[in-house]
Amino acid sequence: MEKDFTETVRYFDAQKKVKEIRGFYEHLTVYALCNPIVIVVNYMTSPEYLWWIWSVMGWGIAIVLHGLKVFSLPPFFNKKWEEKKIREILEKENQQRLENSHGNRFK
Repeated sequence: MEKDFTETVRYFDAQKKVKEIRGFYEHLTVYALCNPIVIVVNYMTSPEYLWWIWSVMGWGIAIVLHGLKVFSLPPFFNKKWEEKKIREILEKENQQRLENSHGNRFK
């Protein structure tokens, strides 16, 4: 029974990871298809100011961050950080419960 449960959990984790990877590639595809349009619109409407650079750079940063997250390469906010934060929150909640339960006894 335990083995079936862990296999099911592993399957759903893998399925979630595949959806995240697919989402990244969809994001990357939209980026690659839209930016040439943005560039053309810039040159047609206001060629004296190349504002398309800001759009490409800003969106490019978002693509890089998305890729780092999906492929588990982020320098911050990784699984270790998440687990640490979860422990901190649970400890804080436990501390508050203890304080509330002790406070209620003495009132």
